[in-house]
Amino acid sequence: MPGITTTRPQTFEWINNLKVISLFAVIVLHTASPLLMDFKKADLADWLIADFYNALVRFAVPVFVMISGALLLHREYELSDFLRRRLTRIIWPFLFWSLVYISYSWYNEDIAFSSGLWANTRIILHQLKYGAYYHLWYVYMLIGLYLLIPVISKFVRNARETEILYFLLVWFVVMIFSQPYLSRYEPLIDVHYFTGYVGYLVLGHYLAFKELPPNGPKTPLIVYFFLCLAGITTGTYLLSANNKELSTLMYEPLGPFIVLFSSGIFLLARVTVFKLPEFLIKARGLAGGLSLGIYLCHALFLTLLDSEGINYKLCNPALSIPVTALMCFLLSFLLIFLISKIPFIGKYIAG
Repeated sequence: MPGITTTRPQTFEWINNLKVISLFAVIVLHTASPLLMDFKKADLADWLIADFYNALVRFAVPVFVMISGALLLHREYELSDFLRRRLTRIIWPFLFWSLVYISYSWYNEDIAFSSGLWANTRIILHQLKYGAYYHLWYVYMLIGLYLLIPVISKFVRNARETEILYFLLVWFVVMIFSQPYLSRYEPLIDVHYFTGYVGYLVLGHYLAFKELPPNGPKTPLIVYFFLCLAGITTGTYLLSANNKELSTLMYEPLGPFIVLFSSGIFLLARVTVFKLPEFLIKARGLAGGLSLGIYLCHALFLTLLDSEGINYKLCNPALSIPVTALMCFLLSFLLIFLISKIPFIGKYIAG
C-alpha cells in the first residue's frame, strides 16, 4: 500500500497552478456572492448561475490553507527565524492594506473621524481588531495558523501515516458533529483541539506527500469533481427553496461537503499536467509570488468596478461574473506588480 514520502514533492508545478487557480476562484466567489445573497429578489435563472459559480469556487480558501500545509509542514524550523520571516511577510502588507480600506471607508463616509487624536486612534484600532474589510478575516485566520505551524510541523514530520490519518479522522468527525443538523448529538467531550483550519494544513501535507499510483487516478477524480459540484449546487438550491431563504450549509468551508470537494480538487491538480507556453509559466510564477497582495487588494477593485457598473449585472451573469472577476484579477495583479518594484518598501507592501 502506498505510504507517505519522506522528501519534498518532486515538483511544485501543480501547486503553482493550484495557487493561481485558487486566487482567481476567490475573486469569482466575491463577484458572484452579491447575487447569491439576493435569493428572495433575484430572478431564479440568474440566481442558479450564482449558485453554480459559488459552488464551483468554494474550494478556494481551504485549498489555500492546504497549499500552506504542503509547502511548510515538511520543514524543520528555528522558531524565532520562522516567526520573524513568515509573520512579517503577512503582517506588513496586511497593516498597509487595512489602512487603505480604513481610508476608503472614511472617504465613502462609512466611518467618521473627529478632531480628537485618541478618538480617531480608537476607531482605527477597532477596525484593525475586527477587520477593515470583509475579506480580511482570512489573514487573521492565517496568522493564527502560522503561530501553530512550528508546533504542528514537528508532529507531522515524525508521525506515522496511521497517526496522521487518525488526526484527520477525528477532525472530520468533530466537524460533522458541529454542523447544525447534528449539533444536538455533540458530546460534552472537549475536542476543540481538533477544530478549525488546522485540519486543512495537515490534510494538504498528507495529500501532497501521499504516494499515488504511477499514472494517478485522474478519471475517477474528474467524475468525483462533477459529482461534488452537482451535489453542492443542487443541495444549496433545494435547502434554500425549502427554507424560503438562502442556506449556505453546503458552502461552509469547515463543513464536510467542502472538505471532500477541496480534497478532490487538490488531488486532481496534483495528477493533472498542464503544458503551458513559456509566457504563461512566467505570468503564473509572478501571480503566485504576489498572491497575498493580490488577495488583499482585490476587494477594493471589486468595489470600484461595482461603482462603475461593472459587476454581475453587466450582462447575463453566466458571462458577467467571470469577466468582472478577470478584470479585477488583472487590475489587482498589475497594481501589486508595480508596487513590488518600489525600492525599499515595495516588498513589504506587495506581500
